[in-house]
Parts: sequence; C-alpha cells; structure tokens
Amino acid sequence: MPVAFSRSTEIPSPKARRTARSPGMSGETLPPKKKGSCLIIGLAAVLIIGIAAGATWWWHNRPIEPVTLSAAEVQVVEQKLDQLQPETQPAAEPARQDPTYEPGVREIILTERELNGLLHHNTSLGEKLRFELVPDAVHARIETDLDPDLPLIGGSKLKARARFFVTHDESGGHFVIDDVTIWGVSLPNDWLGGLKGRDLIGEAVGGGRGSGLAGVKSMKVDSGRIRIELKE
Repeated sequence: MPVAFSRSTEIPSPKARRTARSPGMSGETLPPKKKGSCLIIGLAAVLIIGIAAGATWWWHNRPIEPVTLSAAEVQVVEQKLDQLQPETQPAAEPARQDPTYEPGVREIILTERELNGLLHHNTSLGEKLRFELVPDAVHARIETDLDPDLPLIGGSKLKARARFFVTHDESGGHFVIDDVTIWGVSLPNDWLGGLKGRDLIGEAVGGGRGSGLAGVKSMKVDSGRIRIELKE
C-alpha cells in the first residue's frame, strides 16, 4: 500500500545539517577568558622589582663599621711601614769592622683591611670613612652627621661615596676623581666646580696639576690590595 507524505514535512539538506552543527554559526557566546593568572604574574613582578630595589638601596647605604686590627695584624703592618724608613747602624768601635749599609725597600703593599685598620687606629675617621680597593680604582664611602645649624639639612646623616681612578705615567702616580654621589645622586661636574678628572691628592701634596704624588713612582690597585713604589 503506498505511503503518502505530507507536504509540510521537509528533509534538511546535508549543507544545512553542517551549518546547524557548526559552533561558530550558532548564537551561543563563548565564556570570557579568566584574568586571574595575569594579575598574579603582575603582582609577582612588582614584588621582585621592589625587593631588588630595596636590596640595592641597602647595599649603597649600609652603615660603615670601623676595622679593628688584631695585635698580630698591627705588628705585620708596622713591619711593612718600618721597611720604608732608612735603617741606621750604630757607630763602629775601633777594633771592629765597619758596618755595612743596606737601603730600605721602596715598595709597600697594603691590603684593604690593613688600610682601613690604619685609618681607624691612627685617626678618628674609622667610623666615618671606609676605603674599598678594586682593580685600578679606590672607592671611598663617607657617613657622618651634619651640623644641626645648617639650613634645611641640619642634623641629617650624610651618606656619600666617591670613586678615584688610580693611574701612573712618567710623572708618577695619580688619584683621579671620577664620581661623587651624595644620598644616591651622582653630582654633575658643574656642581663640583670641575673637579672630575683631576688628581686632587697629587695637586695637594705634589708639584701642581699633572705632577702626580710627590715621591711616588707608581701605584697599582688590585682587588683588595694596593702596591706603592717609591722614587729614589
């Protein structure tokens, strides 16, 4: 018996079925991506930067502690300094052979600890000034209280540092100032009156600008020690 189909019943074509199954063509909206992970990464980055900045600030502003040499270390330093003094012999007795004369050494080597220990032992600057010896340079750190009567900054604690390049040429050794930093700010050369690039110590105790340190033939600074060779 033949089956009669109703005209209102339509069989969808294959293309229509594929279109209906496609998620991009449906009216549904995808859920938004979560932003929590980005926020956590951002907070972690800010925390790391803050810790690094704090550690850098503390390192440059750490307190100066005076270096106190032990009795054995003081004896070693004194022996080094004594070698720079000419050794004299007592007058010879008539029946004895004339004594010989040996010139003293013309080279002295001091470690960074010995240098700061001498500063603390012989001056009152041990708690205010500290030297650091690095290859071809000397770093000086200063920490002291300012006069309370000074305007604006009176009573504050001065924290400063400076770098001197150590060089030598045919005229002798030179301490050339390269930078002065106060409270973390590197001062321009104009504020320092053009002092950068000048051998201030050589000008003070030498024969004028460019003459070098009087009596010093050469200087060499390595990591943690300084070698000074004297002229004849």
